[in-house]
Amino acid sequence: MKKVALAIIVVASMSSCNSVKNMDTASLKQAATLLSSLSSNSTVQQISSLFTLLDANKDEAISSTEAIGSVADNFNVLDKDNNSSLNLNELTGLLGLLK
Repeated sequence: MKKVALAIIVVASMSSCNSVKNMDTASLKQAATLLSSLSSNSTVQQISSLFTLLDANKDEAISSTEAIGSVADNFNVLDKDNNSSLNLNELTGLLGLLK
């Protein structure tokens, strides 16, 4: 229940941010819900789904303005090539941070 409440709070606060105004609200809600459900037992498929939901402009990369929650909090750690965006392989590194 706490994770659902947190997801709702994240969606509400993020929907007012300029960084996600171009993001579909339904996608943002799905991404927040999926992100809150991730654990050390999560799969690469779940990360792939999260990637698709966060990639608002469909450029095959997640910019810092598209990132939310723990992805945003750990953006610099996940961005291994320091190009200011995350590809799917880099986002998969989130699984290692959840352990």
